[in-house]
Amino acid sequence: MSIEEAVRSYIRYYDDLRPETVDGIDALVAPDVRFKDPFNDVRGRDKLRAIFADMFTVLQAPRFVVRDHAVSGRTAYLRWGFDFTLRGRAYNIEGMSEVRFDEAGLVVEHIDHWDAAEQVYEHIPGLGALIRLVKRRMAH
Repeated sequence: MSIEEAVRSYIRYYDDLRPETVDGIDALVAPDVRFKDPFNDVRGRDKLRAIFADMFTVLQAPRFVVRDHAVSGRTAYLRWGFDFTLRGRAYNIEGMSEVRFDEAGLVVEHIDHWDAAEQVYEHIPGLGALIRLVKRRMAH
């Protein structure tokens, strides 16, 4: 499988992700895949599947939309949005993923880059005010 085909398959998986498609990740990632985001740093298909399954348990209507991508060698860079509702409040997280593929076209590492402080923590009562204060004091 070419890197472009592997990237397209991976993007399609995220665009179509639903509770009943979570297990489909097994065909796209290496057995010892590493997944890292601001809240998790895990290795293995089982742990990655557990993160997705938990996402559908905790959040209402979670949905990824990959907006753009670029490929450099065996690494893809995905720009995405993630929409969900939590306790009646709608959220949108914008981020980038750095996704490395092996020679067989399987994902060996997926690292998400997004600002958890601005996009999540600032919305938590009390904590959000403290984070905004720190940001103001550090701004030029």
